[in-house]
Amino acid sequence: MQQIATITGKMQLTVPIRVAQKIGLKTGDKVAVSDNQGKIVITPVRSLIEELAGSLSMSKKWRGKTIEQIIEDAKSEHFGKKR
Repeated sequence: MQQIATITGKMQLTVPIRVAQKIGLKTGDKVAVSDNQGKIVITPVRSLIEELAGSLSMSKKWRGKTIEQIIEDAKSEHFGKKR
């Protein structure tokens, strides 16, 4: 299915409703934008997560922790402890 879209002055693009509905995009969804030999490729982030799931081994320090705990630990390591 090919639809026409317009790039705005701010380099923004609105995904045509029929295309968005066909692939299940909803307001607020995140997409990855890349170029493939001069073509713009827009991929829903959830698809990327599903494709990458299991492709990396989990660090021993993360095992048994919730994603929220892992995020907090990573923030503390990166930004230092809050004072």
